[in-house]
Amino acid sequence: MNWNESARLYEEACRWIPGGVNSPVRSGRAVGMHPIFIREARGCRLTDEDGNEYIDYVASWGPLIGGHAHPAVVDAIRRAAERGTSYGIPTRAEVEMARMVVEMVPSIEVVRMVNSGTEATMSALRLARGFTGRKKIVKFNGCYHGHADSLLVQSGSGLATFGIPGSPGVPEEIVRHTHSLPYNDLNQVAGFMESNREEVAAIIVEPVAANMGVVLPVPGFLEGLRRLCDAHGALLIFDEVITGFRLGQGGAQELLGVTPDLTCLGKIIGGGLPVGAYGGRREIMERMAPAGDVYQAGTLSGNPLAMSAGIATLELLQDPEVYRSLDEKSAYLTEGLVRAAKAAGVPLHANRIGSMGCGFFTPHPVRDFSDAGKADTKAYGIFFREMLKRGVYLAPSQFEAFFIGMAHEKPDLDHTINAAMEAFEHVAQMRESST
Repeated sequence: MNWNESARLYEEACRWIPGGVNSPVRSGRAVGMHPIFIREARGCRLTDEDGNEYIDYVASWGPLIGGHAHPAVVDAIRRAAERGTSYGIPTRAEVEMARMVVEMVPSIEVVRMVNSGTEATMSALRLARGFTGRKKIVKFNGCYHGHADSLLVQSGSGLATFGIPGSPGVPEEIVRHTHSLPYNDLNQVAGFMESNREEVAAIIVEPVAANMGVVLPVPGFLEGLRRLCDAHGALLIFDEVITGFRLGQGGAQELLGVTPDLTCLGKIIGGGLPVGAYGGRREIMERMAPAGDVYQAGTLSGNPLAMSAGIATLELLQDPEVYRSLDEKSAYLTEGLVRAAKAAGVPLHANRIGSMGCGFFTPHPVRDFSDAGKADTKAYGIFFREMLKRGVYLAPSQFEAFFIGMAHEKPDLDHTINAAMEAFEHVAQMRESST
């Protein structure tokens, strides 16, 4: 494959856009190359500006569970656009979307739409502070909750990819009320809550961490967070921007059987368009203006294009059989990748749940941010480039998830596994030459 046009476009992009991209991980620097530029996509396949085709496991970082340009979603967007792209006035679609979310997510009684996951988490934390009258927030190392100032502390994903511990431009006084603890370590959370009685407004957590690679909660961790919040009068916030509607109709909270007070959503509920949402118990949510005194607003919140695309996507997921099929395909792919790595003698530890997973280039289990940080990122870079040459597009970072969608079929998975066999051989050769 050649990427001449992508290289040219990247060079031009760097003239007009900081770093040539509008979100850092897209740059490809973590995998030792410039980004490829996409011209179009259908189903599970991408076509770049040089005409190369790839099986896609990024799915726009998770939203496209039905695949690229799904006819029902495209038709919903087209019909909505023909009536007008935005009004700044309520629409029927907003009501329909809210009803669907409340009916599908166990903990949500009332929901508000925003424009991104960052807006959702930022607003949920403001609400938690307003509701409890407290200032302190607990988050977890490696969990990413968007780029709001108060949350750029040990935030995984892009920061881990580029080795940035925080960010210039975020004053210390803004983050001094945010406390980041090790994921899956309930004892440290219990100790912190005991030492800060009646000071913690909320614990915010990805119920399945997906921004340090995919890291599952150990048995009892989420249940323990629920008990600690109840005991100390704090709110439990689940950031399900990634896991919401991906792991089941009710998200991770339904699958894992733990009920939060507030839930943040995004990605899938926009069907590929910009969106976010936060919701929870009515008594909490009705503190939001204009019902209550906690303020949040947005010009394009609940815009008709995103609502129409989201409704069409959620309608695709009404059949529980969809999730069984996605889980089977994801298991088949993951098992194939593990076998291929083992055959090549490459250490690989795979974490998977439902239709999302991650292969860490390490022989050790990955249960927290510290474990994830021990993965061989150089080996991942080689693997990424070798897979790209073979028509498979993975996330350009060791610390991101892969996503299986409805459009992936067994031949796509088999092609990916066969490509991985060859790619792992290149990784093995690199390891041998470096020792």
